[in-house]
Amino acid sequence: MRIVISEFISLDGVVQAPGGPEEDTEGGFAHGGWSHPFFDPEAVGGAVADALSKAEALLFGRRTWQTMAAAWPERAGDPFADQMNSIRKYVVSQTLGDDQLTWDNTTRIAGGEAVARIRELHGAEGGDLLVMGSPTLVRTLLHEGLFDELLLMRMPVILGGGKTIFPVDGALRTLELVSTATGGTGVQVCTYRPAAG
Repeated sequence: MRIVISEFISLDGVVQAPGGPEEDTEGGFAHGGWSHPFFDPEAVGGAVADALSKAEALLFGRRTWQTMAAAWPERAGDPFADQMNSIRKYVVSQTLGDDQLTWDNTTRIAGGEAVARIRELHGAEGGDLLVMGSPTLVRTLLHEGLFDELLLMRMPVILGGGKTIFPVDGALRTLELVSTATGGTGVQVCTYRPAAG
């Protein structure tokens, strides 16, 4: 399975709480919902729909999974929501119990086993394993080189601080820009893959 990471990201690399004001206020983050003014239905909506259409499963960190699990089931009847609800899901968590996995088709991966288990999924046959949000998990995946594609929807905004996906380990990681599209709101949808060699 290819691992595809999809992120709404500010120009200064922040991915925290793009969806709503109360989504994630950790660290005093006060700009929840910042991506909304820049959401371009054709460029961004099309990229997200395309990524989801190629996905066989979704992979989340605990916090992002909990946010999604609270939102999507109540939107049943919408084709995108129905796809989100029916697709297989994995959540990496050391704290969630199996009885808390109320979102359909969710399997828990214990935090301590995450890298090994995700490597197994990566080596298995199948469609894409799509990661949305989940900055802590994504930072680990990037650190481990455990991804095949990075889909960044770069919004023309500077947030001045917040959660990021990028490792701070001093390692150089070169990527290849595969495609880019610019929406009418100034958003740039950029697809990167690890550079060969």
